[in-house]
Amino acid sequence: MTAIKELKAVARPRAGKGAARAERRAGRVPAVIYGEKQDPITISLDFIEINKIIYAGHFLTTLFEVDVDGTKHRVIPRDYQLDVVKDFPVHVDFLRVSKGATVTVEVPVHFVKQEASPALKSGGTLNVVAHTVELECPAESIPEAIEVDLTGAAYGDAFHLSSQKLPAGVTWVGQGDDTLATIVAPVGGEEEPAAEEPKA
Repeated sequence: MTAIKELKAVARPRAGKGAARAERRAGRVPAVIYGEKQDPITISLDFIEINKIIYAGHFLTTLFEVDVDGTKHRVIPRDYQLDVVKDFPVHVDFLRVSKGATVTVEVPVHFVKQEASPALKSGGTLNVVAHTVELECPAESIPEAIEVDLTGAAYGDAFHLSSQKLPAGVTWVGQGDDTLATIVAPVGGEEEPAAEEPKA
């Protein structure tokens, strides 16, 4: 089961760019909670805390219980904006998630045991086609990543999402079968040694 992290917030009664700028000047990050056919709630988060959480990784696949002045909201981050120059968070969007709900999330793909691939050991290249995949899963069971085992991988091998074992209750979103990666030979391959000229 996915661990639910706690996050404290305060209600932000005013919306708009001016109010958002005032929150940032006060060391806070404006945010909004929406969904579940309820009115959106404008909130603000502590800058240091949310900045640390975002850069710790897996932010968009983590469930949070946001405590807004004593009222708790079960949410998942849907998007966040970073400052274009300094890369710190300037706004976060949260989606309400009820118990038992399914969510669509992008999950990273990790390629493991590359050292056990004969093709990669002999100079081949792992051509990564998809760094993330879109999955539909129970909110409580979001996988941290999809791991592709490259043990024994040879030149020309292709790895598809359909061949990867997904956790119970998790399905992939898409029309076709996503190619995750291929193994390709070195460009040009190894050159043949030059033939010796006959001696006069």
